[in-house]
Amino acid sequence: MRQAIILLLIILLGCNTKSPETKNVEKLYDYDIEERIKELGIQLSEPTKPVANYVNSVITGNLVFMAGKGPRRPDETMVTGKVGADLTIEQGYEAARLTAVEQLSALKAQIGDLNKVERIVKVLGMVNADPSFTSHPAVINGFSDLMVKVFGERGKHARAAVGMGSLPSNIACEIEMIVQIRE
Repeated sequence: MRQAIILLLIILLGCNTKSPETKNVEKLYDYDIEERIKELGIQLSEPTKPVANYVNSVITGNLVFMAGKGPRRPDETMVTGKVGADLTIEQGYEAARLTAVEQLSALKAQIGDLNKVERIVKVLGMVNADPSFTSHPAVINGFSDLMVKVFGERGKHARAAVGMGSLPSNIACEIEMIVQIRE
């Protein structure tokens, strides 16, 4: 009887062929994140260098804290103006989407492979808004919607979307995020 139990244990242990190391390299997604980005017609770029005494991102443990980025177009110009005065909600939404591309570019530069992203955890979206403008979430949806298109359910995040009296260089929005990665 004892030999049968030992044999059964050996068989059961042999069925679990994944070592702890193997489990850590399992794919998080059933698709390639960087291919998905290409399919969406997005081209990542070299992230801009900070213009002051800070860095684009800081990793602590398995979290990446991303510095605020703004809406840079592929031609290197920035989307500027106040939403509700100079820009429509739709233009603000597009500015937030461009900011998402900037954040993805900076994140890729930091971690090397966007397939390591376990979750977009938190987003702070700041909208350069006319004082009477109150649809800040509709603008920041441009960022959030792209994160979900890229990362699926793992792209859904906690978020704040707030209005600002001004932003640096009059950019339409600035967005920062916190990302959980696989170490």
